[in-house]
Amino acid sequence: MQALTRVDRVAGQRKWLAVAALLVLSGCSNQHNWKPGYPPQYKALPDRVEINAVPSFRGKDYQSAPFALASMLTVHGVQTTPGLLEKPLKLPGAEDSLDRSMPNLAREYGFVVYPVDRNLPDVLAQVSAGYPVMVRFSDGSLWWKEQRYGVLVGFDQNKRTVLIYTGPGRVTEGFESFTSDWNDGGNWAVLIQSPRQLPVPVDRERWLKAANDLAQAGQEQAAGEAVKALNNPAARSEK
Repeated sequence: MQALTRVDRVAGQRKWLAVAALLVLSGCSNQHNWKPGYPPQYKALPDRVEINAVPSFRGKDYQSAPFALASMLTVHGVQTTPGLLEKPLKLPGAEDSLDRSMPNLAREYGFVVYPVDRNLPDVLAQVSAGYPVMVRFSDGSLWWKEQRYGVLVGFDQNKRTVLIYTGPGRVTEGFESFTSDWNDGGNWAVLIQSPRQLPVPVDRERWLKAANDLAQAGQEQAAGEAVKALNNPAARSEK
């Protein structure tokens, strides 16, 4: 229950995510330097977004998973470092199970782990709402690549680039290049949310499954809060 207390204690601090921490420079959608045949989902998004409140931990490429998770937890008020997460993630040695161990660890802190739709506009929509997205992607050369983890915190539609925090620092990558690397990583992307912090948009069944996963991790109270938030229209605007 200590994790729940930590989450509840910082619940009021999260309202600044979409206000003070989100820098959105938007213009009319018809001002985009549009490609013929470009997916229409992009037209509903701002020109440029950068979430400034996400901490960027620095380290080696192979440390990308604990660095990404530490960034996601810290933004919710958890006092941690990448080094403190290595042991519970069983690193080094358990790199192949990080896509399961990282969500499991986030649930132990009382957070909902919500998978994002497997296409880039849906990921960018969550970033537009002020929610950083943890992603897995391939990194390396044509002959040899490794799986890396990072936190997608921004994008620029006119330049068609995304901004990702990884172990080595801030990385700017083109839409097409990132999508290719992300596809190679299995299109893995998740939000780590407070139980009262609904994604925008939110898929009801996916959120309920995420709440059930939280309950299975022993966080029944937090899971109940997640279900209550989904069923309470007034809570949908709470950050």
